[in-house]
Amino acid sequence: MKRNIVIATVAAAALIGGGTVAAYAAAGDDDGAATQRQSSVRISDDRDDSADDSAEDRADDRDDKRDDDSVEVRSDAAGAKVTAADAIAAALKHTPGTAVGADLDDDGSRAWEVSVVKGDGTEHDVRVSANDGKVLGAHRDDDDDDAREDLTALKGADVDAREAAVAAAAKGTVTDVDLDDDGPAAWSVETTKGEWKVDLGTGKVTQDLDD
Repeated sequence: MKRNIVIATVAAAALIGGGTVAAYAAAGDDDGAATQRQSSVRISDDRDDSADDSAEDRADDRDDKRDDDSVEVRSDAAGAKVTAADAIAAALKHTPGTAVGADLDDDGSRAWEVSVVKGDGTEHDVRVSANDGKVLGAHRDDDDDDAREDLTALKGADVDAREAAVAAAAKGTVTDVDLDDDGPAAWSVETTKGEWKVDLGTGKVTQDLDD
């Protein structure tokens, strides 16, 4: 009888001990899962922070580039004795047609590049000295499709490229004139003080808020 009681006691202890071990193991598994989840959250947060930092770095690089470009443009504009309007007039005298753009080169050459579309739809790039207004040369541009589209967009316009440059000059020294035909066509003019739209019909100058 005593032997049976002892055996029963040992068995009960074994069951209790096993239950404790099982409970401890289960608790250990829960703690491990929680720790793993916490680690995953920390890794995810680290990745998000790294992505945010990279995006900020790229934005800073773009801002720095724009600042550098602005400094170069202001420097080139300050050294140019010939205005955009004068350069366009000189280019049209050399190559008759319709001026659809003028850009002050920022490569140190001190020259305007004026895009002129002739009556036959061919586009020609005319280089004009920014120092004395003399034509340095001209060559045909192969992209005649864009030239014809520009002529179509300018059909019926009362304000040409030279007049747009004159109008926008009140907003700073003009460094670029281009035809913007995205949406209602208008002249897009860059000056040392910003970017502007010039209405093809009225010549009204408004700030370009799209950029």
